[in-house]
Amino acid sequence: MADDAKLREYLKRALSDARTAQKRLREVESSRREPIAIVSMACRLPGSVSTPEELWDLVVAERDAIGEFPTNRGWPVDDLYDPDPGAAGKSYTRHGGFLYDAAEFDPEFFGISPREAVATDPQQRLLLETSWEAFERAGIDPTTLRGSRTAVFAGIAGQDYAARLHEIPAELEAYVGLGTLGSVLSGRISYTFGFEGPSVTVDTACSSSLVALHLAAQALRSGEADLALAGGVAVMSSPAPFIEFSRQRGLSADGRCKAFAASADGTGWSEGVGVLLVERLSDAQRNGHPILAVLRGSAVNSDGASNGITAPNGPSQQRVIRTALANARLSPAEVDAVEAHGTGTSLGDPIEAQAILATYGQSRPDDRPLWLGSLKSNIGHTQAAAGAAGIIKTVFALRNGFLPRTLHVDEPTPHVDWSSGSVELLRESRPWPETGAPRRAGISAFGVSGTNAHIILEQAPAAAAAISPGVVDGAGVVDGTGVVGERADVLAESTWTGAPVLVPLSGRSPQAVRDQARHLAAHLRERLGRGGDPASADHVDVESGRAPVAELAAALATRTAFAHRAVAIADDEATLLSALDNLADGQPDRSVVIGVADPGPVAFLFSGQGSQRPRMGHELYDTHPIYRAALDEVAAALDQHLDRPLLSVLHADPDSPDADLIHHTAWTQPTLFAL
Repeated sequence: MADDAKLREYLKRALSDARTAQKRLREVESSRREPIAIVSMACRLPGSVSTPEELWDLVVAERDAIGEFPTNRGWPVDDLYDPDPGAAGKSYTRHGGFLYDAAEFDPEFFGISPREAVATDPQQRLLLETSWEAFERAGIDPTTLRGSRTAVFAGIAGQDYAARLHEIPAELEAYVGLGTLGSVLSGRISYTFGFEGPSVTVDTACSSSLVALHLAAQALRSGEADLALAGGVAVMSSPAPFIEFSRQRGLSADGRCKAFAASADGTGWSEGVGVLLVERLSDAQRNGHPILAVLRGSAVNSDGASNGITAPNGPSQQRVIRTALANARLSPAEVDAVEAHGTGTSLGDPIEAQAILATYGQSRPDDRPLWLGSLKSNIGHTQAAAGAAGIIKTVFALRNGFLPRTLHVDEPTPHVDWSSGSVELLRESRPWPETGAPRRAGISAFGVSGTNAHIILEQAPAAAAAISPGVVDGAGVVDGTGVVGERADVLAESTWTGAPVLVPLSGRSPQAVRDQARHLAAHLRERLGRGGDPASADHVDVESGRAPVAELAAALATRTAFAHRAVAIADDEATLLSALDNLADGQPDRSVVIGVADPGPVAFLFSGQGSQRPRMGHELYDTHPIYRAALDEVAAALDQHLDRPLLSVLHADPDSPDADLIHHTAWTQPTLFAL
C-alpha cells in the first residue's frame, strides 16, 4: 500500500510537471507569433514631405515628387547630363527624387559640435531627427528611455559622403571615421538616447528597411527588446549612382518609375528616410500607445544561386511571400492589396508581377482581385528607405480604407500574363474593398544582392482604432534653434468645450520657442481651411468638438519639456493664432506667459486663509475631467469628517447664504486643501 501511495504521488507530480511544461511551451510559441504594433512613424521624402501625413496627402492628390538635380551639393549639374547612355562619366537623366534640405541639421540639439556635424553623414543626421520625432509622435518623451531595452535597426544602402572629401581638413580628421561608418548609423542613435537594446545597421540594399523591420519584430518577440526603431535612409552625396546606372541602361530617362507599365524604361533614383516605432501589441495596449497598424507576419530570404547576382528571382519571391503568409497564419485570399517593390524596370517588374500572380492571385473570389500598386510611381526609388516609405503609405491606406492610384501606367506591361491570376493594377484610386474582415496588405522589397523581404500588415484592432490618435500636425524645425519633430498624436477623446485651453511650447532656446509658435500658427491656419475629404487622415471637424486648439494642447503636453517655455492661453482659434503670431514675432501678449524652467527642487505651498473665494475652480471643474475626478476623490475623503458635502460650499452660488461659509476657518482650510 505504501508503494502504491508513492506511485500515485509520483504520477501526480509527473502530470503536474508535464502540464507546466506544456503551458510554458504554449507561452513560448505564442510569444513567437505575437503581433507587433506600429505605434509611430516619421519620415522625410521627396516632394518636400516632412511627415507621414504629408506623404499620404501627396499620394491621395496623385502628385509627382520628381525634380531636377540639387544645386547645393557641388555636383557638376550643367556638365553631368548627356542623353547618350554610353557617354562616360555622364547621366542620361537629370531628374530624381531629392531631399533638397538634406544638409540642414541642428547639432546642438543632439549634443554634437558643429565641427563633428560637418563630418557626419547626412544619413546619420536624418535618422537622429526622425527617430526623435517618432517617439514624440507616440506620446513618449525620448529622454525617459535612457537605459531602456530599446532597439535600433537601421537600413542603409550606400555611403558616399566621405568619398567627396578628396582631402580631409585637419579639423575634421578626428570625426570623419565615425561620421561615415555604417555601423554608427544605428549606434549613434542608441548612444544619443542611451538605449541598451540591440543596435544593428542593416545593408541589404533596397530591401534594407523591411529587413530591419523583420529583425525588430524578432527582437521584440524574443524579449531582447521592449521597444524598437526600424527604418532606412538614403541620401546621395555624389551623383555616382546616376552615372553607374546610366552605364547599365537601368535608369528611367525622365527619372520616373513607371511601375508595371508597358512604357517602363528603368528606375528613378530618389532619397528619403523612414522610421517606424514598433512594440509588442500587448505592451502597446497596456501602455496606452497609439496602434496605427499591426505587423501580422514577415519573412526574409535570398535568391541563392540564380541567373545573376543582381537579377531578381521569381521562385524566391514566391517563397518569401508564402513564408510571410505562413508566419501570419493567413491564406493569400485574406490579403487585399500589395504595395509592390515596383521599380519600373522591364526585367524586375514582370518577374515580381508573375510571383504575385502565382501566390496572391490564386484561389481568390472572382469579385475580389488583389490590388497592386507602388509608391515609387510618386516619389521614385528611395533605395534603403523604400520599404519603410511603403509601410507608411500602407498604414494610412489601411486606416482610411482607400487605395491610391499608381501613376505613369499607360497600359499594364505586356511581358506579364495577367490572366494567370486575379490581380489588378491600381490604375485609378478606389475605396478599399469591404470584406467583413480586417483590412490586410503585403509590402515587398528586393535587394540588388538577392535579399528579399515581405511584410504583412493588418488594420489596427477595433478597440485600438476607437482610441487611436487623431494626428496633430505641428512643425519640424531644423535651423540651429533647437527644435525638431514638432508633431504628435492625440487621443481621439480629447475634446474642446470652449473654455480657455493652455497650449504649452518649449525649446532649448528662446528662438526655438518662437519658431515653434510660428510653425504651429501656420499649421493651424492650414487645418482650419482644410475640407472634409474622406481620404484625408487628419481632417478636423470643429463642429463635432474635435477642434485643433484642444488637440494641439493635448499633443504638446506629451512633448519633452525643455528649459525655455511659453504657454498660450486660448479661448478659441482666433485667440490662439493671435497669441502664436505675437510670440513668434517677440511681441508682448496678455495671453502668453514666457519663462525659463528652474531645474532646482520643487516645493508645494499651502497658503492658508486669505486666497479663498466663492466658486473658486468651478469653471475648471466643469471643463476638465481629470481635475473633476481628482477633486471628487478628495472631497469624498473629506466629506466623512464634515457636516455637509465640501463641494456644496466650494461651489456655492455667490448670491446664496452658503457662499459666505468659505470664509469661515472650518471651511476655508478644507476647501483650499481640496483645491
